[in-house]
Amino acid sequence: MASTEGANNMPKQVEVRMHDSHLSSEEPKHRHLGLRLCDKLGKNLLLTLTVFGVILGAVCGALLRLISPIHPDVVMLIAFPGDILMRMLKMLILPLIISSLITGLSGLDAKASGRLGTRAMVYYMSTTIIAAVLGVILVLAIHPGDPKLKKQLGPGKKNDEVSSLDAFLDLIRNLFPENLVQACFQQIQTVTKKVLVAPQSEEEGNVTNSVVSLLTETATEAPEETKVVVKKGLEFKDGMNVLGLIGFFIAFGIAMGKMGEQAKLMVEFFNILNEIVMKLVIMIMW
Repeated sequence: MASTEGANNMPKQVEVRMHDSHLSSEEPKHRHLGLRLCDKLGKNLLLTLTVFGVILGAVCGALLRLISPIHPDVVMLIAFPGDILMRMLKMLILPLIISSLITGLSGLDAKASGRLGTRAMVYYMSTTIIAAVLGVILVLAIHPGDPKLKKQLGPGKKNDEVSSLDAFLDLIRNLFPENLVQACFQQIQTVTKKVLVAPQSEEEGNVTNSVVSLLTETATEAPEETKVVVKKGLEFKDGMNVLGLIGFFIAFGIAMGKMGEQAKLMVEFFNILNEIVMKLVIMIMW
């Protein structure tokens, strides 16, 4: 009797389970399209708010341009939140570069690090060339800026003395900074200076000439003998030397990865630092 009752109950249980699974699989298909869209927007809330903020800012900026001239203090107050946001993001650039590079490269072997460094260098050079060419093409095609202001200022000064070779050598120099602290806020570049050189006349060494004759000769001959000589030199300009910092910390991470267990404590330190910086970035973005 017990076996027959159990046999009679088993098909009913199977039918109930199949019915429940069928209902659970059919539920998502009947959800409203608006609810699905809200769920997707909720999962990507940061991206949604960012796009909405960009659109809202563009619309508000276009409307404000139609209004009569706005007081500079009002413009400053409108730009103040964006200025604070950019300052906070720039504050985290250096620790983010340091922690992410060292954390990523310390766990790679030498061959993988070499291939990664080569690809990064090729990528950096190619994107730099593409950006320069694209910028020149867009400037020649669009002519950005106010044409009236261009007429008022007149033609600018061209720095034709700095060649592409100088720019390439500056790139290599910045790859190997002489001071890491200085590389955080300055980078080196080649500059040209025009120097007036007046060669000494032969008659200046003659003691027998009178003072009056010397004055008249220098007054008449100096403008003709004065030459303009272009001299090149190296100067530091404001701006973070990102290339030099990346090069140093790539080497630092590879060397730390080769040390193995000896550098385990340092690897853990930079892993924690990377997580802290990423959390700070997320907090700032929100």
